[in-house]
Amino acid sequence: MALSAAARRELDRILGPRGVVDGAVASLAYESDGLALIRGTPEIVLLPRDTAQCAAALGVLAAEGVPVVGRGAGTGLSGGATPVSGGALVGMARMRDVLELNLQDRFARVQAGMVNVDLTNLCAKHGLFYAPDPSSQQACTIGGNVGENSGGPHCFKYGATTRHVLGLVIVTADGQVLDLSQPRLEPDGYDLVGLFVGSEGTFGLATEITVRLTRKPAAVETLLAVFGDLDGACDATSDLIAERLEPSAIEILDRLTIEAVEQSVFRAGYPRGAGAVLLVEVEGSETEVATTVRDVTRIARARGALEVRSARGESERKKLWAGRKGAFGAMGRIAPDLYVADVCVPRTRLKELVLAATRIAAEKRLKLSNVFHAGDGNLHPNISYDRRNPDEVERVLAAGREIMELCVAAGGSLTGEHGVGLEKREEMCLVYGDDDLAVMRRVREAWDPARRMNPGKLLPVRGCREARGASLPRRAAPDHAPQAHGGSGR
Repeated sequence: MALSAAARRELDRILGPRGVVDGAVASLAYESDGLALIRGTPEIVLLPRDTAQCAAALGVLAAEGVPVVGRGAGTGLSGGATPVSGGALVGMARMRDVLELNLQDRFARVQAGMVNVDLTNLCAKHGLFYAPDPSSQQACTIGGNVGENSGGPHCFKYGATTRHVLGLVIVTADGQVLDLSQPRLEPDGYDLVGLFVGSEGTFGLATEITVRLTRKPAAVETLLAVFGDLDGACDATSDLIAERLEPSAIEILDRLTIEAVEQSVFRAGYPRGAGAVLLVEVEGSETEVATTVRDVTRIARARGALEVRSARGESERKKLWAGRKGAFGAMGRIAPDLYVADVCVPRTRLKELVLAATRIAAEKRLKLSNVFHAGDGNLHPNISYDRRNPDEVERVLAAGREIMELCVAAGGSLTGEHGVGLEKREEMCLVYGDDDLAVMRRVREAWDPARRMNPGKLLPVRGCREARGASLPRRAAPDHAPQAHGGSGR
């Protein structure tokens, strides 16, 4: 849907020369998020500087009936920020201010474009930090984290984004401002803040976010347990959970991931040739840390760990975590493209389902590596491929589908932190029936009756087939969105 000349002039007036990006070439930087298989060209990109500008711009777009897609840093992996044809993309890159830092009550109020790690860096000198830490935290934004309810390695202890969001300022589809920014222990009436977190931009745009800050622990120790194979690392994780130990993070990297990291700029000192490593971080008082470290070491050795070592100082600790968080980037040494799956499984079945994913990839002649939040049961089977090869793309998508089906059948869920977006939209029918999805649509329409906000994302376009054993419909292109380049969308 084309914008009228009058609307374009009004947007230029509201946002100024730096706030409007127009033209196909200038818009290329916004054609996809981390799900590069699916791309689109927005008619216009808007970059507001504050809530007032965002509200005024959305008011103009509402009057024109233009679909709207919100974007943080574009680090998402499920197609949630993929533009829609003929629509507007509203980016938060210029909204990076800290509006309030309350050290006494330990909360911060920030604009949606605030980079995740920048908030922790700002608070560090006060002995505070922002706990949710996605692997992309050097680039991802707090607003994007709200949209996806992002997780991260340390969410095993601290929980995902929703546990740390105390308030929001939301701009609705028609340009109205809904101020829910005051932090409250318990909301009055409906918990609209809790409802909004994880809604993937389908309700409106969060422009200001009030988040909880956490005190730095007295002691931190990072352990690296080295295993000859992936089985031992998975079994050790299950044992840690069974004994009710509470490290702040439990991560696993397999052989292919270790090799890629150690050959990259993220080199962390992981032992080459190891079948897997278990990266465990323990926080708390000195006594608490010492006791938990002793128990973790005992369990790892009982499951066949070849070595268990502690990081020697803060520098080595940061290096170990930089390797883990840089693992996705390091996969570029294996192939030009990466499909990052995101499913959750019961932690007692980690080994079984990791092996099943490996088998599925092998059957389809694909290169698969595993690096995942083992403590949460949040698997990330990563398939390296070349999207210029249509046949390989089809095999990647088929493998991703099979892995999701297997994990859901085992009692798992479709996503742990990346969201549904376009990638898993049709797979929602693996978990929910038509009646469930109808309720979700009613909630969405209460916020956005015309469904202009991030159209075609999250909820299936067609109804599900309820008959047991019936084949599910093939993935269709989203409303207003193009088909994927090089293969069908995911």
